[in-house]
Amino acid sequence: MSASIAFLGTGRLGAGFVEAALGRGDRVTVWNRSADKAQALAAFGATVAATPAEAVRGAARVHLVLKDDASVESVLADFRGALDPSCIVVDHTTTQPVLTAERATRLNAEGVRYLHCPVFIGPAMARKGLGIILAAGPQALFDAVKPALEQQAARVEYFGERPDKAAVIKLVGNAYLIGTGAVIADILTIAKSANISADDAMHLFDFFNPATIVQTRGKSMATGDFTPSFEMVMARKDVRLMIETAGARPLAALPAIAARMDALIAAGHGGKDFGALAVDAVR
Repeated sequence: MSASIAFLGTGRLGAGFVEAALGRGDRVTVWNRSADKAQALAAFGATVAATPAEAVRGAARVHLVLKDDASVESVLADFRGALDPSCIVVDHTTTQPVLTAERATRLNAEGVRYLHCPVFIGPAMARKGLGIILAAGPQALFDAVKPALEQQAARVEYFGERPDKAAVIKLVGNAYLIGTGAVIADILTIAKSANISADDAMHLFDFFNPATIVQTRGKSMATGDFTPSFEMVMARKDVRLMIETAGARPLAALPAIAARMDALIAAGHGGKDFGALAVDAVR
């Protein structure tokens, strides 16, 4: 018999998960604060609940795909009284690690079987069972839901019983994604200011592999090895040239990088590799 599960939070990502679950033959009840987003999933076979409590009643597994810590706490409070004691709550919400640890510890101590499982998955990937699910919390809970999670994503990574660890790793990953996006925006701004096309600027990455930087300089930075290959003072000069070339156009990342470099040079790190941007993180 197919599983009876609930999804609370059916925005773009939650809806993708629901469509995939229905396609696998699961019986899915959905709820969303904006009812129209939940109602749209009825056409795919989902049962639409009027309240969180109605959605979780009788479910073997409840998935939360919500906005933030406050929404998680609010929705949990709404459905706790209707939750079956054997049900496992799988929380995919990206949340603050400190609050995640407190919530997970509190809920599991109170008998709510709660596991934090944030994701690196977009809506289209969710529909196809692709992407990555991170998990942290009680081993027994992870073992119980692992087969289901492996249907949701191409890769499932368990980080142990420390309840906030997946939350931290999710923020680390998003820092990389957002930081990379900000630097790409600045690259395009510099190119635009110098009358170079965006296509020509992005052609750089046909022969310049950012992954190599992560694997080489990134690993040196993580171990605190700042042996100079590209000295901080020289890198700072180049950042000045970048900012000057951009002119009056707004930049997303470079001004903050320049300010950090100035502070580190003033503190005596100018002769080290520019990877010493991480000196306070690894010292």
